[in-house]
Amino acid sequence: MISEWLSRVGSAIPRGFSRQYILSLLKVQPMTGKEIIDKATVQSGGKWKPSPGLIYPLLGRLLEEGLVTEEKDGKYAITKKGLEITSDLESFGNILQKQIDVMLRVGNVGKFMAMDLIDRVTSIGSTLSSNLDSMTQTERDKYKEFLQSELRKLDEQGARDTAKQKVDIQ
Repeated sequence: MISEWLSRVGSAIPRGFSRQYILSLLKVQPMTGKEIIDKATVQSGGKWKPSPGLIYPLLGRLLEEGLVTEEKDGKYAITKKGLEITSDLESFGNILQKQIDVMLRVGNVGKFMAMDLIDRVTSIGSTLSSNLDSMTQTERDKYKEFLQSELRKLDEQGARDTAKQKVDIQ
């Protein structure tokens, strides 16, 4: 999962990624901060080794936001609220991944569009991720609808670009 993603974007970890990464790990099983660091290092093939100075303060913020709990054995577990947020973001991520795959298939133009989209979505995702707990369900639904609408537009543009390239080749 993470090594494939890093091979596409390089070794720079975008803002907001660590937060979602931790929640996705805790969705599978409770873990200590050290286990999270070790898992990230293994999954990235050594390209990313998050520091304790990143992981532990982030776990503290996730605790404050009610997205994780700390168990007696020092492991952190995801809460129902955390599961809801990761589920929403995973749905959005799946749609986004399909769009990026289409753009990457249309050559250099698609690659630049995909990289620009990754930067923009990372920014939006970080902002949303930081504010989701204070949003109402109606506000969440509006954001989700807006983002899905924008992704459909990108998909349509990618399909038009692909069709145009096929015509240009012939």
